[in-house]
Parts: sequence; C-alpha cells; structure tokens
Amino acid sequence: MTYDDIADIFLGPLAEPIAEPAVAPTPARRLRDALEPIATQGWWSRAAGDRLNALGIDFLPGYVWGRAAALGEPTAAVVAATFGVFEPTMIGAVYEVGAAAVPRADILAARADGAAQSIDAVASADECAAIVDLLLAALDELDGLGRPLFSALRALERPESAAGRLWRAAELVREHRGDGHLAVLVAAGLGAAEANVLTELWLGFGLSEYSGTRGFGPEALADAAAELGRRGWLSGERLTEEGREARAAIEATTDSGEQRLVDACGSSLDDMVAGAETISARLIATHSFPADPRKRAGG
Repeated sequence: MTYDDIADIFLGPLAEPIAEPAVAPTPARRLRDALEPIATQGWWSRAAGDRLNALGIDFLPGYVWGRAAALGEPTAAVVAATFGVFEPTMIGAVYEVGAAAVPRADILAARADGAAQSIDAVASADECAAIVDLLLAALDELDGLGRPLFSALRALERPESAAGRLWRAAELVREHRGDGHLAVLVAAGLGAAEANVLTELWLGFGLSEYSGTRGFGPEALADAAAELGRRGWLSGERLTEEGREARAAIEATTDSGEQRLVDACGSSLDDMVAGAETISARLIATHSFPADPRKRAGG
C-alpha cells in the first residue's frame, strides 16, 4: 500500500466522534501521549511519505525498515522480537522487502528529513527548542539496560534543526517506553497476539479490529482470545473486570519503568507536555497523524 492508500484509511477526519480511551493520566503516560504525533512523523507525515515514494518503497516496508534501521542491518528475527506486537512472519517478511529495496542511509535520511519538514511546517524553532533542549537533557540521564530500540536510536547522529531534534527526542521517549512495555508483557506471560487482543479491547476497539492490522490471522486471534478467557480476563468479546485490572496493572508497571525519565524532567514536565500537546494538535489538524484517539493511545 502506498502512502496515499494509508492516508485515505487513517488520516482523514473522523466521520463521527470516538471516545477517548480510559487511560490513567500519569506523568509518564501524559508525556508519551503528548509526544506520540510528533514521534511518528517519520512515517505518518506527507513529507516522509513523499520521500518514501521517491525511493520506490511502499508505506509498510518503509515504516518497518525505517524504524529498524536504527539497529543497523539486523536479521528479520531480531526485528520481529524488538517490534514485539506484530505477527513475526509478516513483520519479518516486510522488513526484508524494505531492507532489500533501499540503502540504510537513504531510509534514515528520508525519515529524518520528512519528519523535520512536517514539524517545521506547524511549529517555530523557538516552540520546538522550548521542549527539546530540556527533554534531550533528561533522556541523556537514562541508561539503556534492556532497551534495544531506544539505545540504537540514541546512538544515531542527532538532526541539526530544532524540529528535527524534537522529532528525535519524541522518538526516543516512544521507543524507551515501548521497549519497557514489551518487557512487562513478557513478565505477564503474554504472547504477541494475546497482548494485542488485551490492549485493543482495553482501548475500546472491537475484537480483532486493531490486532488484525498487525498481521495476525483469525485462528491466531481466536487462540489468543481463548487464552485470555482461560485466565478469566475475557468473556465473549469483552474484558472482564479482572481483565481490565490486569491490563491496568501492565500499564502501571510500564509507567514505573519510565519513572527515571519523569524524575529527570522534574518541574519542567508539565510545560513540556503542554508544548508538545500544542504541536501535536496542529499535526492532527493538518492530517499528519490519525484523529482516532485510540490510535494515539495505542501507538
């Protein structure tokens, strides 16, 4: 699918309002969600999409290879493991298509240049700098234990422009939380399909509505639902109270893994969140990020 195909599906205005997911507004979650539209401009933005088109690569291989390229040129199995909540065979095959089509330096440049252009179109250098200088300083205080995508991304050369640096900082927050979240899912004994079903229902999607876009077929999703049912977390197509509590506990543990970042942000966190929210709202208004609040909360 091309960028235009994806834009038609995900980036248009909502036909009718969608309720905000009932996600606890903890400091860690507020920071992550405020930055999510900014962090994803390397694939959601028109500017990045145009660059991928110029390289002759479709949206999904561009997304997978572009995000994985921070790791170097890993095997498909490593990509599937670090991305986590995609069907491994599907995501590995898409990665190999992307990596074979475009050199690593070119895909990294397309993402960085496109993201910076998109953010620069809606935010001044001063607005970006007011967030990014403090945020990068906080991120520099973190270690990379058990955080492969975060650590790989942090090792890349940082963009020079304020908009580019803000994108990189937002990506770092996203990958730091994502790496930690996968560890929590593993500790909870969840497989990838089970984690997807649990999260999509927690966010307000219907059963398989979101997880089906991650490459899982009907049989895998039925097995995942059956496993959640055996745990007492799912009844029919709805989470039980126990299931909601279990997913809330996963979220709380993920938040605890972000506490060092929250602490490093200190009293500046509220101002950073407010500034990021302003820029993110502009990106959504210009159809550079999905308007569906469930998509923003789920990543």
